[in-house]
Amino acid sequence: MTADAMRAEAGGDTIAAVATPPGRGAIGVIRLSGRGAFAIAKALAGALPEPRCAGLRQLRDAAGDVIDEALVITFPGPASFTGEDVVELQGHGGPAVLALAMERVLQLGARPARPGEFSERAFVNGRMDLAQAEAVADLIAAASRRAAQSAVRSLRGEFSRRVESLVDQLTQLRAHLEADFDFSDDDLDPFEGRQLVAGLERVAANLAEVLAAARQGERLNSGYTVVLAGAPNVGKSSLLNRLADNEIAIVTPIPGTTRDLLRADIELDGLAVEILDTAGLRDTDDPVEREGVRRALAAIAGADLLVRVYDDAYPEQVAELPDGALAEEIPNLAIYNKVDLSGGRAGERDSGVYGVSALNGAGIDELRAALTAALGYHPGAESPFLARERHVAALASAQRSVAAAMELATAGEGAELVAEELRAAQNLLGEITGRVTSDDLLGVIFSTFCIGK
Repeated sequence: MTADAMRAEAGGDTIAAVATPPGRGAIGVIRLSGRGAFAIAKALAGALPEPRCAGLRQLRDAAGDVIDEALVITFPGPASFTGEDVVELQGHGGPAVLALAMERVLQLGARPARPGEFSERAFVNGRMDLAQAEAVADLIAAASRRAAQSAVRSLRGEFSRRVESLVDQLTQLRAHLEADFDFSDDDLDPFEGRQLVAGLERVAANLAEVLAAARQGERLNSGYTVVLAGAPNVGKSSLLNRLADNEIAIVTPIPGTTRDLLRADIELDGLAVEILDTAGLRDTDDPVEREGVRRALAAIAGADLLVRVYDDAYPEQVAELPDGALAEEIPNLAIYNKVDLSGGRAGERDSGVYGVSALNGAGIDELRAALTAALGYHPGAESPFLARERHVAALASAQRSVAAAMELATAGEGAELVAEELRAAQNLLGEITGRVTSDDLLGVIFSTFCIGK
């Protein structure tokens, strides 16, 4: 559905949804949005309070019986979340009472909202752009403090401003080029090649900076995977339990205890991280253990960070990885475990090498900090804006178009070809904020939202 179609649909009906999670709770919220929201609320609750002021009202069914007592708050459009008249009914959070209140709201003329329809209306009514609307869903789904902070930055428009700045720069370059097309026979100074190349270089540099930040924000959004790998019985499972602060893995002195991947979701200095414990890497005739080794190698290939675990008392026990098992760009750390038994020193020994005891926790704080740094983040650093895979793809495609334009300009090719590449880059950036949308893009995006948002 296109933005125009969405706008036309939104103009004629009122939507409603329970905006609090399913199940019992102290508070349950029903939201309404649309031109009939106030009339429905008045029929349900009687006289409405002043805008943006909470008033305690009795909600009544068609027979006049009281359904619930609730706070009623009205937000006249266009100064509301959706840009339309909005009502919030804040009652008790029992499923039965919410169902009764919602049933009455629908009887009075509202229809159930689709997933993400409130945010969708905010977008089509100009209350937020598409990247900000997506940030609403990302904030709700944030799995870590850092992701939540970054989602707020996107919601407040940080990402959108960076993208719009790039669009403005491209617009200026296109304006110069198109002025040359229109006035090439007049006395207008031509847009000289060196000026064009200099302008493209500035755009390329700024685009690369935004793309790098978006890639970081996308990874922050999706989370990180850290894989523990090493020979059998070096203490990988004990290390997993220590990092997760939970007895997830079975720990025994018998080599080969871990046969399958074990996972733990943890938070490291505000980052959402999945830790994977893998089967010990060794040649074996045991078909079950051999399958465990195969799965371990597959996990290593998809890791964001590999932690090589060794026994500090027997450092010669090295589990070699097959050629190509670890991509060159994947960072890795060397961890020497069991310093409590070896008498070794806990903490950092050399760059990228740490001594720890999974048994008593020695060196674990330093290891946590090292894992965070290896993933590219540092405590106290400003959170980036949050981004999605589609944002990164659009920025990368725009970068290719700008590079093609620079190549054409440097070679002295026709300005029309350069302008066409810049137009393509501009449209790609417009897809991020919603200036340019395909017929089905909006439907795909908002269908991933929860109902009531």
